[in-house]
Amino acid sequence: MPQNDDPRQVIEDGVVKTNDPVSSAVASPEAATRRHEPHQPPRQDLPEKLYEARKAVHNKRIDGPFRRFKWLVMVVTLAIYYGTPWIRWDRGPYAPDQAVLVDLANRRFYMFGIEIWPHEFYFVAGLLIMAGIGLFLVTSAVGRAWCGYACPQTVWTDVFQHVDRFVDGDRNARMRLDAAPWTWSKVMRRAFKWSIYLFIGFWTGGAWIMYFADAPTLVHDFWRGEAAPVAYITVAVLTLTTVTLGGFMREQVCIYMCPWPRIQTAMMDEKSLLVTYKDWRGEPRGSVKKAAKNPGQFGDCIDCTQCVQVCPTGIDIREGPQIGCITCALCIDACDRVMKDIGRPRGLIDYATLEDCEREAAGGTPRPPWKALLRPRTLVYLGIWSAIGFALLFALGTRSHLDLTISPDRNPPFMLMSDGSIRNSYTLKLRNMTTSPREMTVTMEGLEGGRFWTDRISQDAAARSQAFTVPADETRTVRAYVVAPAGSGQQDFTFTLATDDQQPETASGTTRFSAPESE
Repeated sequence: MPQNDDPRQVIEDGVVKTNDPVSSAVASPEAATRRHEPHQPPRQDLPEKLYEARKAVHNKRIDGPFRRFKWLVMVVTLAIYYGTPWIRWDRGPYAPDQAVLVDLANRRFYMFGIEIWPHEFYFVAGLLIMAGIGLFLVTSAVGRAWCGYACPQTVWTDVFQHVDRFVDGDRNARMRLDAAPWTWSKVMRRAFKWSIYLFIGFWTGGAWIMYFADAPTLVHDFWRGEAAPVAYITVAVLTLTTVTLGGFMREQVCIYMCPWPRIQTAMMDEKSLLVTYKDWRGEPRGSVKKAAKNPGQFGDCIDCTQCVQVCPTGIDIREGPQIGCITCALCIDACDRVMKDIGRPRGLIDYATLEDCEREAAGGTPRPPWKALLRPRTLVYLGIWSAIGFALLFALGTRSHLDLTISPDRNPPFMLMSDGSIRNSYTLKLRNMTTSPREMTVTMEGLEGGRFWTDRISQDAAARSQAFTVPADETRTVRAYVVAPAGSGQQDFTFTLATDDQQPETASGTTRFSAPESE
């Protein structure tokens, strides 16, 4: 084992490695170094802790095309979340008029003109599958763009960060306030800011429960103390989680708690667009004055750290791809502004694929970003996503608005009547999936000589068809008794349900008639 007394060096795996900072942009993978963080002082000894304490992230305000797009997405998503429960939709006098409603009590899901019943859960499953494939598509095309713009954790974290700027000021002011001792002024400022946190968290939880009941009625009952206990519990839990995750934990959720950064690595390759620092152009770093005094010796990066200061997760994109990068591209806005100010071309940090980076580093011309999206992998994802969407639309457009479910009694399977005839009992569920009552007729097909009656129709009125009225948007349960002549054997027969209105529809179901075995 080699011995070394130089504190700037560490013996690791029998190899003497330097503790001095070395840029990851210029160090080869086999470089004898343990450090790639040039903004930190040299470490003199081996770390003793298994984890590093969190360092508060005070991101700086920035303006640019990506920041404005992030503003747009935030406003649109929050407007949809908070405003959707208040949109009204006329479905007639027998159905709720809330445009989007998860009616757990009646087991319905309403979305504008669409009504999903429990037996149609495949529509919900299809939407969830489309959401998953959509995430695969976005990740394979532009990395973690979902995380950077539309993820709820990102959106609410962005809201809380804007609250910080409103109350405490921009980055430097917040850093000074954090380092300042606790005075009454600081306590009052913190109390005011955290009160805004609670207000945002409260309305976030309040908006959520409105999706499960009529919004105006629920708000009225909520403030009068007449709402169900589960409503108050849900609001309290969501207020706590929103404030905790978005107001205090923030980037820690993205880096440590969320499984998506780990999963997404399997969906990205060298053809995926990622936010990339072009180290071959930026290194070695040097100030504008140094570059002017030594032409050709320094790259375009002037080590201003603006890209780090605007990052909502506090990472340094110049250290290469890392799990903390949510691809929000705010570092691109910051770097482009600096490049413009010092008269150098934009794009030192930019969306680029690894293939294009290699081509550009070798002196070639990179492709336009939109061309990187048109590749087999993304097209396959898009094709699958579109196919599922069209299949759901087709199923939605061709589905029937009535349904029939048949459940035969198992104990006893049949009864012998005094005249030798055989009786079976069935439970029929007649489902009316429209917003008005419907007249329906149930008819037997097969089972020669068979007739049926119900618990509300006398046996004397038994016939091969019976008429029923099914209320709007309800399922009517009918107890049916089917009788067949003596000597009838076990056989299958069919119940057919038909409507007697201007929109005729039919539904049928086959069931088994049980009888004694022939000797």
